[in-house]
Amino acid sequence: MDNLGQLGFSEEQADLLEIAKKFCRNKSPMDKVRKLMQDDPGYDPMVWKDIAELGWLGIAIPEEYGGVGLGIAEIVPVMEQIGRFMLAAPFFSTSLAGQALLMGGTEEQKKSFLPEIATGSIATLALTEESGDWNLENICAKAMRTDAGIALSGTKYFVRDAAAARWIIASVLYNQKPALVLIEQSSLPKGALQREIIIDETKRSYALKLDGVTVPESAILDPLQASATFTHIHLCANLFAAAEMCGGTQNVIDYTLDYLTTRKQFGRTIGSYQALKHPTVDAYIAYEQARSHLYSAAHCFNEQGTGEIATRMAKTQADKAFSYAADRSIQFHGGFGFTYDCDAQLYRRSAIWHASQFGDATYHKKKLEDLLL
Repeated sequence: MDNLGQLGFSEEQADLLEIAKKFCRNKSPMDKVRKLMQDDPGYDPMVWKDIAELGWLGIAIPEEYGGVGLGIAEIVPVMEQIGRFMLAAPFFSTSLAGQALLMGGTEEQKKSFLPEIATGSIATLALTEESGDWNLENICAKAMRTDAGIALSGTKYFVRDAAAARWIIASVLYNQKPALVLIEQSSLPKGALQREIIIDETKRSYALKLDGVTVPESAILDPLQASATFTHIHLCANLFAAAEMCGGTQNVIDYTLDYLTTRKQFGRTIGSYQALKHPTVDAYIAYEQARSHLYSAAHCFNEQGTGEIATRMAKTQADKAFSYAADRSIQFHGGFGFTYDCDAQLYRRSAIWHASQFGDATYHKKKLEDLLL
């Protein structure tokens, strides 16, 4: 942890890291992870209640709205440990929805909804459409003013934790401009949510049909803040994902080392062979680089220009490190590695999922090229 101090690793982050590590390790052993994969909700409501009581959902929400009053940087160590132990909970979704409201909500919306989120109400975002475009302002779903209110239409995909959410914030075109609208999940017509089959089965994702949904005009988030909010959501999502991926990378390396130092072949532990030693060292170096990028990005997240560059670099390096470490683990486990019973499979699937959401390494490299040259 000493090297992180040079990156602006705060006392609050250090405290949260230790608390989150102990909590996630105790609440999310791998046998429970696999059990929850088979449950329809996909998470333990009692663990979610514990998370709310710890105050994690209010970390980056100002005190005036019922939060703790810290910042985005303090969410990172919690998200890292959630990824490390694959703790199934709608923390990513709810934290991101809170940031959308904080940046783009009207004052009335902030006062009404942020205190609820800070105390455990689940919320999520519906941003992706059939094109899968990572540009969040490329929207086809529509919101039209009618006598009955604002009528919505279109379909959103990869809406995480939608069935458990109390509120869904969806991106739409309103008055021909990108906007965000707050939807009460309980007001959705029957069949509006359909569970999707995704590669990472520790998560829950849904398609959301907006046809037939009508909301009051007060459900539209502040139109003047829409563009800034989309940018903020995109960068927050990538920072949170980088944190989750760094945590996953650490654990899959630990899982691999445990195997390499106990499995014997021809009278020697297989970890003593250079063909396995060198890639393991490469995986660890890539992990350390990714984690350094992560906490650097957390430290300067709110700095204009620098924060975006650092966040995109963090997601790029985390994508590469996580994929490589999980790939090597699968290969080192031999035939067992290619079965679903090998835990390395779960981490590789997580890496693929995160690469598909909000931009993979290639996408962010291209964005960095535009920013740096």
